[in-house]
Amino acid sequence: MPDSTKQVLYVDLDNTLVDFKSGIGRAHPELLARHDGDLDEIPGIFATMDPLPGAIEAYTELAAHFDTYILSTAPWANASAWHDKVLWVQRHFGFGKDSVAYKRLILSHHKNLNHGDFLVDDRPNNGASGFAGNWIHFGFDESPGCTAPGAGCHGTHLPDWAAVTKHLLDRS
Repeated sequence: MPDSTKQVLYVDLDNTLVDFKSGIGRAHPELLARHDGDLDEIPGIFATMDPLPGAIEAYTELAAHFDTYILSTAPWANASAWHDKVLWVQRHFGFGKDSVAYKRLILSHHKNLNHGDFLVDDRPNNGASGFAGNWIHFGFDESPGCTAPGAGCHGTHLPDWAAVTKHLLDRS
């Protein structure tokens, strides 16, 4: 059940919690050739990916301080991705009601329609750059002039889960 006393935090999956490249390395060469340029359309690819270093631990820690959800987009042309993303969350966070991610997966092509305080996402796509709260651009070094909207870029740029966790806990 949502906790109205905590700030709402959304966290993307691909290249934020999930190491997308690890799935590519496990894909059959024939599938890689067939889907060249659209690797996210390889059936089953999302079920084979590993978590990024520190991602599971960071999400778990942040869930104790925020009303936390996973907000991801599944490729429209890859129906198995919708299923595989649920399985990935269950595999890495647990299946039961005691999981910090239990029934907290939202799949949408319009992340900007979700209301909340923070979104951690590696790309501005699928509405992330239009998110009304604070967008934390995951995976990029923080640089002068790129920490606030209107300063030549959008969002706060942070390189890894250690930096994201510190940044968010300082604001919880």
